[in-house]
Amino acid sequence: MTSFASDASASVRNRLVGIPDLDIPYDLVVDLVLRRSFLDDTTSVSRLSDALGLPVKVIDIVFEELRTKKYADVQGLVGNDYIFNLTAFGREQAAERFTRSKYASVAPVSLDSYTKVVTAQRPKPHVRREDVRHAFSDLVVYDELIDQIGPAFTAQESLFLYGPSGTGKTSIGERLIRLYHDGVLVPRAVEVDGQIITVFDPLVHHPLEPQPHGLDPRWVACYRPIVTVGGELELDMLQLSFNANTGIYTSPLQMRANNGILFIDDFGRQIASPRALLNRWIVPLDRRVDYLTLEYGQKFVIPFELMVVFSTNLDPADLQEDAFFRRIQNKIYVGPVSDEQFDWIVSRVAQRYDIPTSPGAAEHLRVTCRTKGSGQLLACYPNDFCRIAKAICHYADREVSLDEDIIDQAAQLYFATSGMSGGFFRRATDRKPEPETPGNGPGGEGANGPPPATPDGGGPTAGPTSEGDHGRRSGDRRAGLTGGPRPVPGAADPSGWGSGRLDHAL
Repeated sequence: MTSFASDASASVRNRLVGIPDLDIPYDLVVDLVLRRSFLDDTTSVSRLSDALGLPVKVIDIVFEELRTKKYADVQGLVGNDYIFNLTAFGREQAAERFTRSKYASVAPVSLDSYTKVVTAQRPKPHVRREDVRHAFSDLVVYDELIDQIGPAFTAQESLFLYGPSGTGKTSIGERLIRLYHDGVLVPRAVEVDGQIITVFDPLVHHPLEPQPHGLDPRWVACYRPIVTVGGELELDMLQLSFNANTGIYTSPLQMRANNGILFIDDFGRQIASPRALLNRWIVPLDRRVDYLTLEYGQKFVIPFELMVVFSTNLDPADLQEDAFFRRIQNKIYVGPVSDEQFDWIVSRVAQRYDIPTSPGAAEHLRVTCRTKGSGQLLACYPNDFCRIAKAICHYADREVSLDEDIIDQAAQLYFATSGMSGGFFRRATDRKPEPETPGNGPGGEGANGPPPATPDGGGPTAGPTSEGDHGRRSGDRRAGLTGGPRPVPGAADPSGWGSGRLDHAL
């Protein structure tokens, strides 16, 4: 926690210099002015005000102190604006400040100000079926699924999406942010115990245009953020990151996602174990606060006002974390699609890619996917096959179309043929020598010919797997939870979710 003594002394100091409404320590402002003046060489009060995002009144008070201490040398005056640079002594003081921190940009806000603003910006959405349908208008989503997403989003509690790979869980998670229609204030940086933590991230926070008139420059009005992470997520990414070279902290993922969504895709594919990640979220999800620690051991609390969305193709029952699932009140199963839905998705995707389809193409694709794939119809298949079909047609220098011949060629590229049952993929050390025969010796059909075909002409049916959506990103969408996962306490019964699906999974 930040010490009360430190906060009190900073408040007294601010009142003594005539700026009692300043929410960060005055001495920190002096450090910022010295560092920025050092970088600018010749500067002015107004220029520093713009660069640091602080009122001219505050910069003017600091400038007068620097001039009194012989840190600054006046070069001129433009109206009421002093032009100055640092003296040799002032440059020495600035250099000493640089050894502690190299931050010389927009001033931070206090932790107290940050907490109050984030808490006040807690979303209270009221969405209806039409709102959800509009947000997912670029996907094929049936009303049954829409009627699960709507209440789950309105509750603003965490959400757990589960089901086979390739059914559209990623597409759902990424589009939830469209259901927000308001903006939030995001600080460029936050001050804690004299340390600076950067928060604003241009890759995550997208500013509104124009910015509200009269807004404190230390804050940026943005659309609500969504932070998406997948298999690269590590526990260290949920802690402060300190750069010893600059003396600046970078905020963790959940701090950047505050007032928005943190989407953890491919849950279970991370380096950290699922149990370790689940345990990390139990307290924040329950108390809506998180605890962070500075490099030297100082602890403090930040608000945890965000919606955490998990997506996995693990069987939730295998996680065996009842305490965690009690805190995840909304669980949605996203499974395979029906024949009717599949054909509709084929039509929509083909139209999107401007690919003519021959009569019977959708049915042939269904049969092909069932035969060579997992035996289930996944929402990702039409999108993937249309993309491959375009590539095949361009390569063959023929008119782009989706017919039975193109589908068969695409299936050869798309589905991995496993010959493991015949020993084709056995390690060399495990392979026993075989007698040389006319069809089996070196250079013969048996040595360099094609691998043995499986009984159905393709690969084996995929069984239960822990493979996440990385499997589908590498081209193999067959991984799935055959028959659907076992029910989770409080989760929707998978058997009741056969009709609400998506047209593709990214």
